[in-house]
Amino acid sequence: MAKDTRTRMIDAAVAALRQRGLAGMSFSDVLADSGAARGAIYHHFPGGKRQLAAEAASRNGQDVHAHLAGLPRTSPLAVVEAFLAGIRPVVEESTRGSGCAVAAVTLELDGNSAELRGVAAAAFASWAGQLAESLAAAGMARDDAADLASLLISLLEGAHVLCRAAGSLEPFDQAARAAVALVGATSARQH
Repeated sequence: MAKDTRTRMIDAAVAALRQRGLAGMSFSDVLADSGAARGAIYHHFPGGKRQLAAEAASRNGQDVHAHLAGLPRTSPLAVVEAFLAGIRPVVEESTRGSGCAVAAVTLELDGNSAELRGVAAAAFASWAGQLAESLAAAGMARDDAADLASLLISLLEGAHVLCRAAGSLEPFDQAARAAVALVGATSARQH
């Protein structure tokens, strides 16, 4: 089924946020990448660039949340390993200049950006909440699951920046090894 114009524009905005950030996201690029006509901008997004960016970041946040909901729940270590395996290709794109569409709306904010900050905060909280739910369902204590979920989201977002700067996946791989070792050691102590 073909995507409608609005959906194509949001898809193009997600890609633009990942590649160029909020300041670099232009309507011209979104229109070209989505195949939409110029009149579609204010028809679908009367609030302009901020509305489009907010909806793109929100939709990207929902997509990531849905992916996280599908992680295996056989053990906390299985959740962590699946999370790390799932985000590795995304972080690998950071070595070539890509980033997180949700983080992009937080990095270039001015004083009038409470809406964008709220969208990003809600997305990050939903990701951490979903991870915490999966970890708890896999047998981890709820408080520990919430703490670990927050650490994993911080690992993801920090890895985007560090891997982009390094032009290498080594910062991610190092943090991933530490996360797996931490969860493995915690699991071993509990058994």
